[in-house]
Amino acid sequence: MDAGKMGPTLKTHCSAQCLDVCKWLIPFILSCCVYFCLWIPKDQLSWVAALVKCLPIFCLAGFLWVVSPGGGYTRLLQGALLCSAVGDACLVWPEAFLHGMAAFATAHLLYLWAFGLSPPQPDVLLLIFLASGPYLILMLLHLEPDMVLPVAAYGLILMAMLWRGLVWGGSAGWGALLFTLSDGVLAWDTFAQPLPHARLVIMTTYYAAQLLITLSALRSPGPKTD
Repeated sequence: MDAGKMGPTLKTHCSAQCLDVCKWLIPFILSCCVYFCLWIPKDQLSWVAALVKCLPIFCLAGFLWVVSPGGGYTRLLQGALLCSAVGDACLVWPEAFLHGMAAFATAHLLYLWAFGLSPPQPDVLLLIFLASGPYLILMLLHLEPDMVLPVAAYGLILMAMLWRGLVWGGSAGWGALLFTLSDGVLAWDTFAQPLPHARLVIMTTYYAAQLLITLSALRSPGPKTD
């Protein structure tokens, strides 16, 4: 093919692919709008509230099934999204908080598995521990004794996921950062001191994080390289 014709053809293909991706993201966007428009009060514990909260995550899992079928990376992301949906549902009921935390810990482990452990880049891990370690220790001081071990384990898993997400780079890195921010605000609001507009911050950053990590399946697999 003539080089002059390849440019426009490639641009047309990329534009069509972008439009296709945007089209399949519409259910996620609409379900997010439903969640924020309904804004079901936290004290209204029901399966309807759980479904409305989980629906955007189910839409992202479906998006991957349509746009990026097959492949180990995609399957791990879908597994993480489904575990996240279980966690979302559990957190609707305060008595199921530990179950929700376990579901999200599993989701983070699946994300970590997807991002892989190579290259290790221990400098990134050290930076995360220096930045997040004091916050985690401070959080532990606000906990009941029976919650210290589960929260500490969850915090370490979250930091490991953030480490691998940042090494993977791209939208996965930004998604891992937003996920960490969302969980950090949730932890402080739950265990330390209620924060103004905490739920809005938590859910906005959470849905954005899941979207960004999901979109990482559309790029060529592999961590970022210098």
